[in-house]
Amino acid sequence: MSRTAKIERVTKETKVSVELDLDGTGVGEISTGVGFYDHMLNQIAKHGGFDLRVHTVGDLEIDAHHTVEDTALALGAAFAEALGDKAGVTRYGNAQVPLDEVLASAVVDLSGRPYMVHDEPANIAPHIGGNYPTSLTRHIWESFAHSARVTLHVSILRAGRHGAQPDAHHIVEAQFKAVARALRQACALDPRNAGIVPSTKGAL
Repeated sequence: MSRTAKIERVTKETKVSVELDLDGTGVGEISTGVGFYDHMLNQIAKHGGFDLRVHTVGDLEIDAHHTVEDTALALGAAFAEALGDKAGVTRYGNAQVPLDEVLASAVVDLSGRPYMVHDEPANIAPHIGGNYPTSLTRHIWESFAHSARVTLHVSILRAGRHGAQPDAHHIVEAQFKAVARALRQACALDPRNAGIVPSTKGAL
């Protein structure tokens, strides 16, 4: 069974192409024009074990918002398409990932019900790498959860030394790695669920 998807999303602000293979080997080919975001989406591929190709052309002359948001929406849509009716999946995934002084947690349910909870420090630097606004991280998870139709909880459990400004790069990267690992677990096929949707309702 092929668990792949190809999504094209075109608006007056962006043009996004996403190709996803849930049963890949962690190969990422990412180009959005936002360097740090490219690095983060590569974390989804590598640590999720997904083959992921993303190409986005957006109105970066305005700012990164539309590019980042529309890419997250297309990525979520690709997961929804590749998962199909979700028969045979594990359904739930959770991961805690450290990145030096930072500890991130991600929990996902392929529930069919879009919902997102996000908790990170409020006093992190406003930008990473020049054109990635850190305020967009929450919006990425909101957009992804909505279009993937999943329940997603992402939290920073530890952010560094008391009284010191948290490292924004570590805080955001740890989130992406944790989400990747949680998705890897949730999307994995469970032989005990072969042909069965893991829900008492019979549908997700």
